Amino acid sequence: MPTLEQPHHDGSGLYVENQAPQLGDRVDVLARVPASIGVSHVYVRAVRDGEPHFVQASVDRTTEAETWWRAKVAVDNPVTSYRFLLRLVGGGYRWLNGTGPHPHEVCDDGDFRLTTFPPPPAWATRSVVYQIFPDRFATSGPKHDLPPWAVPADWDEGTVAYHGNLAPVQVFGGDLAGIESRLDYIADLGANVVYLTPFFPSHSNHRYDATTFEAVDPILGGDAALSSLSAAAHNRGIRLLGDLTTNHTGSGHEWFLAAQADRSSPERSFYYWEEDPPGYASWLGHPRLPKLNYSSPALWDRFVRGSGSVTARWLLPPYHLDGWRVDVANMTGRYRAQDFNAEIARTMRSTMLEVKTDALLVAEHGHDFTPEVRGDGWHGVMNYAGFTKPAWTWLTRPGNRSLFFGQPVEIPRNPGDLVSRTMSQFLARVPWRVATHHFNLLCSHDTARIRTVSGDGAVVAVGAALLFTFPGLPMVYSGDEIGLEGVTGEDSRRPFPWKKQGTWDMATLDVYRRLARLRKSSPALCEGGLRWVYEADDSLAYLRESRDQRMLVLLNRAPTSDVVLDAGPLGWSGQAVNVFGGATIGARNGKVTLPGDGPMAQIWELT
Repeated sequence: MPTLEQPHHDGSGLYVENQAPQLGDRVDVLARVPASIGVSHVYVRAVRDGEPHFVQASVDRTTEAETWWRAKVAVDNPVTSYRFLLRLVGGGYRWLNGTGPHPHEVCDDGDFRLTTFPPPPAWATRSVVYQIFPDRFATSGPKHDLPPWAVPADWDEGTVAYHGNLAPVQVFGGDLAGIESRLDYIADLGANVVYLTPFFPSHSNHRYDATTFEAVDPILGGDAALSSLSAAAHNRGIRLLGDLTTNHTGSGHEWFLAAQADRSSPERSFYYWEEDPPGYASWLGHPRLPKLNYSSPALWDRFVRGSGSVTARWLLPPYHLDGWRVDVANMTGRYRAQDFNAEIARTMRSTMLEVKTDALLVAEHGHDFTPEVRGDGWHGVMNYAGFTKPAWTWLTRPGNRSLFFGQPVEIPRNPGDLVSRTMSQFLARVPWRVATHHFNLLCSHDTARIRTVSGDGAVVAVGAALLFTFPGLPMVYSGDEIGLEGVTGEDSRRPFPWKKQGTWDMATLDVYRRLARLRKSSPALCEGGLRWVYEADDSLAYLRESRDQRMLVLLNRAPTSDVVLDAGPLGWSGQAVNVFGGATIGARNGKVTLPGDGPMAQIWELT
């Protein structure tokens, strides 16, 4: 049954009046219950010190279509879990938690959550993130004095090596000055956050095998180039995020070399040493990436703890980074019986608050992150599991035989109801403040391109509308907006074709520009709650609602039947302004009709 005919609550400001409570606060929470469901009483079941208790709700307001119930939840713990109990007229009950209404007992992992941790930076929810792989985005000119490991490639004529030994060492010559020269393009696209994959010196083009964390790679222009890029970006209202590899270093890193050279050195304790070759633990068995050992107090101080750490250094003048994306964050600090992961996340968060109160901390996480993000560590994650994967299963071209995110199965082509169900499961199991600070993405430098997955620019436009209207921060991988392709992560790292604008998909670029501007200007899209309106094989529709605005989103991946809805549950007043797509809503005899054309995306503001 669609959400509009079900009781609903989420953590947005429409339902939770205090979005940043402190210990001891009493927070008003509201549940909306359709009139078609006969409810005599509503209670909130909140957990205090591990024990549940009930608070009776009162009627806040009633309309022809629904009743809103209000109750106060005492925030007695840093994480306060709660759900609603609906007592039905004539007997029976329904639980309402983050996974929806249930006529049976439910587990606590789906409960709503209030958290008292310092909130994420206020700027984040109105952000559009643009990911750049520095070697492939823009170059300031010919490069000289490449290190011995690098194999130069021609920007305009070279072919990307996406497998074999050449793939990690092929250098096209992108640099930070090149990025700075293209900031006007980024601003015109509508992005206001640039996320750079690593800029530290290394022995590869991806730079996840850093040789130091104390300098910017000379190939990219060195420290001065990062300082200049940061200043120029901030002058345009664009924030800058770095990429930090806290799980491992490169085998050529100065810490690792010192550890090998002197067994009594402080750096010796930074790694795990073993008898079997190669003599140390490494990331997924790759000897070029020795794993860091957080049982060493000295490593904490050097890397993640305090104002003298690597974590803090690059947030301070003259670089002024606005936060970090943390590589393989889910693996950091975990090795056999040891697990420092949650403590590392909290420590990084504390360090960042100490030196820059509005810095953002986002974790790379490729699978189920829900047990690990309660709001005191990572502000959010790269939302592969809760957004990218379900989006791919809906947007993939028919007959696509590509493997599904490294799993030994092909990408399935799923109907819309499975997609919405998957996304809802991941939304339900983390605090709302975390869910709204994930990086949602259609692809990245580690995946195939969305244009290759979908095979169709019109379908990419549908995916882009999903990206820019779903709860969370939209992250665009540079080149998606002009239709770049790639069959793997390495292949997707093709140089941006600045001199070949005739190859750009200008229709897709226009879609991204319009959606980015719409996203940033809309309170409902930035901060509103989510209610699913309709799910079918080829159609998805949902509402994003804040206190001041309601946006209706319709996505059709293919031509399908018109969507006919009851006007009452939709809250239809007869007025709708199309803000994307150009189609009108039909209304007659208490019914609302949304068009079935496709592939197509439509967005209306309901007034």
